[in-house]
Amino acid sequence: MRSEKQKMLAGEAYRPGDPELQADAQRARAWMVRYNTTLAASPDERRVMLRELFAHVGEGAVVRPPFHCDYGQHISLGDGVFLNFNCVVLDVAPVVIGALTQVGPGVQFLTADHPRDPELRRAGVESGLPITIGANVWIGGGALILPGVTVGDDAIIGAGAVATRNVSAGTTVMGNPARPRGKA
Repeated sequence: MRSEKQKMLAGEAYRPGDPELQADAQRARAWMVRYNTTLAASPDERRVMLRELFAHVGEGAVVRPPFHCDYGQHISLGDGVFLNFNCVVLDVAPVVIGALTQVGPGVQFLTADHPRDPELRRAGVESGLPITIGANVWIGGGALILPGVTVGDDAIIGAGAVATRNVSAGTTVMGNPARPRGKA
């Protein structure tokens, strides 16, 4: 029998009220209370704290507080990643952000999903799909990256865009839903 956490990480329906998951979420909440008071701390001091919770934090990675996540332990940041103020990462599935990626303020990475069937929603199950962001990506302020999206290297996601599907390497997308920018 698989645990609810194992189901969650496999992208299957799981129950978020599971005691193991609740303990992991409480650990992340306690960490956020501490982390979100470190605005005056150096990036090196904050990086030490990030490494307490995240799966991986590359050299030179910066996450400006305030920052919010579900668990933290499913987040991986490459070298030189920059997340500006008020980023949200719902990491019920892995979120991997490649080296040198720049993320504007208020960007949300949303791996969590809910059943389309109302009976299953009433039953209290949810699921999630991983998000993978390539290297040297620029994500404009207020953008939303939805469950299961992969963004290729060197892509640009415009401010306020909603990425509902994969974005190819080197492509610029904008709008809701995010679509490749037309040629001028």
